[in-house]
Amino acid sequence: MTEYDYWKIFPRMPRKVTIGDITIRDGFQHLERFISTRAKIFYLEELIFAGCRNIEVTNLGNPFLMPQFSDAEELLKHLRSQRFKDRCARKGINYDDLVLTAITIREPAVDRAIRLKEEGIGPDRVLMMVSTEEEHHFANSGCTLPEYWEESERCTKKCRDAGIKMCGTVSTIWGSPIGGATRLEDAVEFTKRWLEIGADDIEHADHDGSASAPEVYRYFSMILDEIPDTRLHIAHFHETKRVASASVLAALQAGICHFEATMGGLGGQPANFLDDCPVPGTGEYYYNDPRYVGLICLEDLLVQIDEMGIAHGYDVDRILWLGRQLERTAGHRLRSEAIINGRTLKEGHPRFARPGLAKRKAKRGERPDQNLPDGWGAAAVLPEHLRR
Repeated sequence: MTEYDYWKIFPRMPRKVTIGDITIRDGFQHLERFISTRAKIFYLEELIFAGCRNIEVTNLGNPFLMPQFSDAEELLKHLRSQRFKDRCARKGINYDDLVLTAITIREPAVDRAIRLKEEGIGPDRVLMMVSTEEEHHFANSGCTLPEYWEESERCTKKCRDAGIKMCGTVSTIWGSPIGGATRLEDAVEFTKRWLEIGADDIEHADHDGSASAPEVYRYFSMILDEIPDTRLHIAHFHETKRVASASVLAALQAGICHFEATMGGLGGQPANFLDDCPVPGTGEYYYNDPRYVGLICLEDLLVQIDEMGIAHGYDVDRILWLGRQLERTAGHRLRSEAIINGRTLKEGHPRFARPGLAKRKAKRGERPDQNLPDGWGAAAVLPEHLRR
């Protein structure tokens, strides 16, 4: 007989996951309008109050290139304030459980993070990124791969000395929007290189939605065979073809228990236009339509995980409400389906029932719970040619 227990079929699949939110950084960096500091603080707070404990706050790179993050220090200062800590305490949140991350693609940003740490408002964790495909890597960093690895090694040591964790990102695992097909084996090797130079965890990124479920399962199985500590691994999927939920499922089946998402599926390459003015960003966009390059939706991911019976720590209904507010902030329809259709309700939607069913059953002499005609057998009998 077929095994019906999902966890017996996939014994590595977790019963509990961590879902980090990166809306304020990855999500907002792609918008071509400035999101006010007040709005950013609102969403940072609300996400934390709704259950998020791992959150990307900002990007500490040059604000001339990415002016969306010109308020980076204000956001960190707010989250380090006694007022915010007191609010967390009143809501039963252990402030020490929060992990505040800032993106630091280049060394000057890492140095800035360390300075802010010394001032008492710095991040707990920073992130640097390599791509296995060098053209993509160059487009994002301006460096060759050997050059960047040397810089990353220096920065990782600086961060360790300063008490800041380093996340090493590996990108273009399943393909590059510039260079095309890539090798999974290269990404496994780059993962080990990050850990060799001292990274604390690894973000495994599909930055253009190239991944397919079988290749996701294969890759993370390869990773966990080589580096079995699941605490080291974070899955980061972009949604460009409406298949990222399948990638999430494949990663779960392989044993991954830490994911990242954005509300509304926002995100993508840093904007090269903000409000009424062109800005550098990271240059020309390398996609055809900016509406279809974001991440997996936090709202939809939570509903998916929740309905699988996997623990996650979020107040799902609060996140769905928050996602509806974000559409008003962004000024347009985003990509979450769950904020419209909600969760699958066990009690159904009685308001959609058509009148007259009970009366018709009574008229026919049927019991209220009767589903089959009188005289039919208690169980169906398959025709002989369809039986095993």
